[in-house]
Amino acid sequence: MSFPPPDTLHPVVLSDGHAHRGTVFLKPAITHARMDVGDYTYVSAFDPPDDWAARLAPYLFDFSPERLVIGKFCQIADGVMFITASANHRYDGASSYPFGIFTGQHDSPSMPDAGPDTIIGNDVWIGQGAKILPGARIGNGVIVGAGAVVAGYVPPYAIVAGNPGSVRRLRFDADDIAKLNAIAWWDWPIEAIIQNEASIAQADIARLLAVTTAF
Repeated sequence: MSFPPPDTLHPVVLSDGHAHRGTVFLKPAITHARMDVGDYTYVSAFDPPDDWAARLAPYLFDFSPERLVIGKFCQIADGVMFITASANHRYDGASSYPFGIFTGQHDSPSMPDAGPDTIIGNDVWIGQGAKILPGARIGNGVIVGAGAVVAGYVPPYAIVAGNPGSVRRLRFDADDIAKLNAIAWWDWPIEAIIQNEASIAQADIARLLAVTTAF
């Protein structure tokens, strides 16, 4: 059985032959100028929207200076929201009120400085209802627990949960994490990934290192 191409909008086919409209490969589902998504990253929703970018990142506007970058093979559950830097207000003055929004002057003194990009690595699982705050940097292989509120840097292969989100543990030891980042299976041809699905799922690092030498 072949894997659906990365430009497939609805990659899940139900038993009756119809596409499951609540699950999309995100890359072909969006056209947002400030949002970059890697191949095979998918998002699911019980009430699929017409505009997936607006559902996921409602404060990321065409004129926003920041970007939202999401890697390959990420898994984004229902209700996840990326609160990007354009949602920020100034808080160092006498008022946090954004007067510039209503005058159309996005560089007015009441508006905050441009915020950082939000960067999500590869093979990141973001659980139901999680919120990712402006400028978060989430490493490869991270698992974000349902309902977590995540800010700042999350190291690769960490499990982060809670509000505020905190790292509960690492999924592997430091040596294996370094090896997995070097293996970078998400950059392999999809045929090689499917052929080595069991080794990936079972974290057979020795086997994956052997396969990596072929690329």
